[in-house]
Amino acid sequence: MRKKYSSGIKSKVAIEAIKGDKTIAEISSSFEVHRDQVQKWKKTALGGIPELFSDKQSSKEKRNSEKLIDE
Repeated sequence: MRKKYSSGIKSKVAIEAIKGDKTIAEISSSFEVHRDQVQKWKKTALGGIPELFSDKQSSKEKRNSEKLIDE
C-alpha cells in the first residue's frame, strides 16, 4: 500500500531540501520519506515558485472572473 502525504509534510520536506542545511539523506531519514521523493518534491516546489510571483492570470482564472462579473 502506498503512503499518502499531506501537502503540509510535502512542503516542509521541500523547504528543508531547498534550504540545503541538511543532506537529502538526513531529510529523508528525519521525515521517513524516500530520497527520490524528497528530490521530486523539491523540484516541484522550485518549479512552482515563478507562478507565485506572476502578475498574469491563467486563462481559466480569467474565464472564471469574467463569468462571475457577467452573473
